[in-house]
Amino acid sequence: MRLKTSLFGQVYTFGSVKEVLAKANEEKSGDKLAGIAAETVTERVAAKEVLSHLTLEDLYNNPVVPYEEDEVTRIIYDDLNRVIYNEIKDFTVGEFREWLLDDHVTGDMIKRISRGLTSEMVAAVTKLMSNLDLVYAASKIRITAHCNTTIGEEGILGFRLQPNHTTDNLDGIMVSLMEGLTYGIGDAVIGLNPVNDTVESVYNVLKMFDEFKRKWEIPTQQCVLAHVTTQMEAIKKGAPSDMIFQSIAGSQKGNEAFGITADMLQEARELVLKQGTSAGPNVMYFETGQGSELSSDAHHGADQVTMEARCYGFAKRYQPFLVNTVVGFIGPEYLYDSKQVIRAGLEDHFMGKLTGIPMGVDACYTNHMKADQNDIENLAVLLSAAGCNYFMGVPAGDDIMLNYQCTGYHEAQTLRSLLKLKPIKAFEVWMEKMEFVKEGKLTNRAGDASVFMK
Repeated sequence: MRLKTSLFGQVYTFGSVKEVLAKANEEKSGDKLAGIAAETVTERVAAKEVLSHLTLEDLYNNPVVPYEEDEVTRIIYDDLNRVIYNEIKDFTVGEFREWLLDDHVTGDMIKRISRGLTSEMVAAVTKLMSNLDLVYAASKIRITAHCNTTIGEEGILGFRLQPNHTTDNLDGIMVSLMEGLTYGIGDAVIGLNPVNDTVESVYNVLKMFDEFKRKWEIPTQQCVLAHVTTQMEAIKKGAPSDMIFQSIAGSQKGNEAFGITADMLQEARELVLKQGTSAGPNVMYFETGQGSELSSDAHHGADQVTMEARCYGFAKRYQPFLVNTVVGFIGPEYLYDSKQVIRAGLEDHFMGKLTGIPMGVDACYTNHMKADQNDIENLAVLLSAAGCNYFMGVPAGDDIMLNYQCTGYHEAQTLRSLLKLKPIKAFEVWMEKMEFVKEGKLTNRAGDASVFMK
């Protein structure tokens, strides 16, 4: 295995596949913080050159965290389809990129191959792609899932309704919920980030969501994004939950920092399948984000793109309904500015799709990052063109509880109109019945929450 190359008369040598992966990554402040980034643009190009000649088998033989030390690695490898892997293991990473971008290679062909890929392979080919490559390749792949409704179908752009409140005040949550629905938000899920991670609070919010959803016959699913153990206790006490949420990481140590294990997530899935309120069979919701492993000193010296790809390989085990990267939420320590956030959003979406999971993106940023709303709108347009399953919907794009900015209620109709996309079909029919939309356009009822008070 050759881990050196020559550029402009200088020889670049890399000590391991892990180092090649890290230095081939596009510039990220998190990799710099970890001390693993390429020191110059030329070194980055040299690492990409070396990476392009590695085979998929080379990557299989060199996971960034050893199989014996990490349950995330074990899950990814144990779930691998060996027949398909053996068909493709001799591809170089460069050849794999060309295959993915070939006009004659279809989404179904890619979905089949994905069953033979490890996360390091997914990350590696991502590092050789331009932003446009990431958009085009992802646009080929449709990954669907079903909870109460079906997400991920062709021509559909969903939104999670995120009615967060600074004190979990039920009336305040309900006002945001009602307003969002009138704008066509909530077809992916009605999902609240709670301030109070208590069984009582989670129970009360879920009960309110369920009663409202049933009263108005809204075809969607609901979830409260508390810790998985809190949600499980609430469900055991009779809380009506359609799915279970948890933030996850790309290493066992990272998951331990979140207070979870693989067995715990399997127990949660089995619980909600037995005692949850949705049709299923896809009942799990996961959130990720580049840099989370570094923030908990759980990255094992690997770059944040590779660790993020491992999140998706881990998530796949649980057949989720929703997965999304909260791409700019962690802050400039990991993604410094709009250029890095946009790149990361396109990377994460493509990697999730290539892994074979129903992928959305929280196109977002924090106030201390060198980015603004225009940058996030740019990312949302690119991701919509790439076939992203869903975005977030927050009042005015400003989450006053989590203190970050993302896509707002108003962006949904604009993105759908611009790219000829629609809400999930059952939800669109409901919107027409409620007279929020007519012939694909919002009516003057949009934004009028009083509709639900009559």
